[in-house]
Amino acid sequence: MNRSIAGEFSKLRGEPPLKYLAKANQMEAEGHDMIRFEIGQPDFDTPAVVKNKAKKALDEGFTHYVPTDGIPELKEAIQEDIEKTRGFKPDLDQIMVLPGAKPGLFFGIMATVQQGDEVIYQNPFYFTYDSMFGFLGAKKNQISLFEQDEFRMTPDQVQEKMSDETKLILLNSPQNPTGGVLNENDVKAIAELAEEHNAYVLSDEIYSKMLYDGQTHYSPAYLDECKERTMIVDGFSKAYSMTGWRLGYIVAPKEIIHKIDLLFADVGSCTTSFVQKGGVSALHHGQSFVDSIMAKFAERRKAIVTGLNEVPGFSCIYPKGAFYVFPNISKTGMKSEALANYIIEEAKVCLLPGTAFGSQGEGFLRLSYASSLESIHEGIKRLKKAMEKVI
Repeated sequence: MNRSIAGEFSKLRGEPPLKYLAKANQMEAEGHDMIRFEIGQPDFDTPAVVKNKAKKALDEGFTHYVPTDGIPELKEAIQEDIEKTRGFKPDLDQIMVLPGAKPGLFFGIMATVQQGDEVIYQNPFYFTYDSMFGFLGAKKNQISLFEQDEFRMTPDQVQEKMSDETKLILLNSPQNPTGGVLNENDVKAIAELAEEHNAYVLSDEIYSKMLYDGQTHYSPAYLDECKERTMIVDGFSKAYSMTGWRLGYIVAPKEIIHKIDLLFADVGSCTTSFVQKGGVSALHHGQSFVDSIMAKFAERRKAIVTGLNEVPGFSCIYPKGAFYVFPNISKTGMKSEALANYIIEEAKVCLLPGTAFGSQGEGFLRLSYASSLESIHEGIKRLKKAMEKVI
């Protein structure tokens, strides 16, 4: 009997950053004092109002199966939030609650893309996109993001890549790993291109509440209100510091939600009951928490960008959203992966090479500033010392 792994599963390669995470963990276990800039996870505790709501649900025995598509209370809260933040009110049967945003991405892609279909997305990219497209055997059509464009995917670039074979355009704004943000004209033009070519749009909006300098989030869903071709994926992990809770959702055309509901019933049954109660509280009472952490992130952003621009061979622009910086290290003369490895060994600072996010990340590093100001200042101090030895 042939016991080899099925073809699609043999394509899976895992997340490139995991080896850096493992290395830093190993070095910490060996007694090294590590500065951690590799993890895309807010360092704040989940708001007490969210935890208390979930605890109350547990105490009241809310621990059994719930509807596969989510409890009505949470779906209604999501509906209200979408209306407030995106300007339209989706029907409740356009909303599917899931255990995190990642399942929303996967199910949204799986519902619209099959082997050989052409997909358009940015490079550098969040590695999960590339893994999913590879798993499904899609034809990858990547758009290079450039520092001089503030890492925006422009409508002209999309138009150049569009063809009658394009099945899906994937947007991510604010973007991981660069912090780039699409403006209103970008989003509208790309949404209209998708409509002209009868393509789906999947918009990863997990960082939509995490913007700086008065930036506004624009969603391509303005055009069809997720009724025909647009899908929004969002979640609670980043803005509400709930990464371990695993709670997200997808808003999409009803027929897509119906099929996702059928599939998720087979593979997951439902999203954890009491976790959903916490999500309700986050949407109803969490805005002051979001405002508070964004004020802190803005302070950290200033500190890390200022500091990185003082590191020999580094230059860094201000990200407009999320909590990542993507410094240019081309003047060091070193490749991204080699420099990341040198820094973790020499400076005891863990960060990620830009190439962990695609070929266009060569010449860059990614740092998460979801760390205290003290850690940021110490990390910059170590980076300066390490780079002075090689430049």
